[in-house]
Amino acid sequence: MGLDKAVLYVVATPIGNLADMVPRAVEILQCADLVAAEDTRHSQRLFSHFDIDTPLVAYHDHSDDQRTARLLEKLEAGQTVALISDAGTPLISDPGYRLVREARERGFQVVPIPGACAFVAALSAAGLPSDRFSFEGFLPAKSQAREKALAKLAAEERTMIFYEAPHRVVDTLEAMRGVFGSEREAVIARELSKAFETIRLMPLAALVDWVRADRNQQRGEIVLLVRGAETGKDSELDEESRRVMQILMAELPPKRAAALAAEITGVNKKVLYNWSLTEKEG
Repeated sequence: MGLDKAVLYVVATPIGNLADMVPRAVEILQCADLVAAEDTRHSQRLFSHFDIDTPLVAYHDHSDDQRTARLLEKLEAGQTVALISDAGTPLISDPGYRLVREARERGFQVVPIPGACAFVAALSAAGLPSDRFSFEGFLPAKSQAREKALAKLAAEERTMIFYEAPHRVVDTLEAMRGVFGSEREAVIARELSKAFETIRLMPLAALVDWVRADRNQQRGEIVLLVRGAETGKDSELDEESRRVMQILMAELPPKRAAALAAEITGVNKKVLYNWSLTEKEG
């Protein structure tokens, strides 16, 4: 297979099962002049399996501008560069944005080679509405920042999709239950395409308990999906509730203001608190 010169190929690789590698991706990686990989040691297993001996260089979140510049120099010299991540489609919660942006701005052709993507695979089998969805990637690691990020999504009506690290999954599900409510439907999709693949749909309260009780569900690659809010439900405060909150927020922290306003107005304190965060940012 002959490749066009001075092209950056963005190549999807399997998220687990190597049989999911598409033939075109194999050909691109075999014929490229250079492959930029998130972790060269991790990608070596893929290369060995498909008999790929193209030179590998590291390109990850901590790569500096000099590494980006060196890859662009390869393109300027007429070479073909392929970009891969550890698994799935590059740039989906993975590095590569800067390289793709710079390559396009300099007039180089950027060609996607489609293939596996963990959040798309999870959504296709989750059983939640998939006509409209919002991919949120990884939430903040610290609890306060995580809760604040979730609070901004409390009124989101689309299915929400998150990636999460195994050691944080229980804490994240707890935070989701606190913000979205115990009865909101959610899905854990774990180890997709691998031997211990798990896809489980439950209300958040039940899902938290199930994952906490089974350490195996706290391992591997994890996608979390949450059903969106019901249309129009609690998305807007009435004028009186806003007036009460504005008075209380002038003197009190948002959480305390929301708690008191809930007693005065009867509106759910989580809705009031979420509104306060939006109002402060606005």
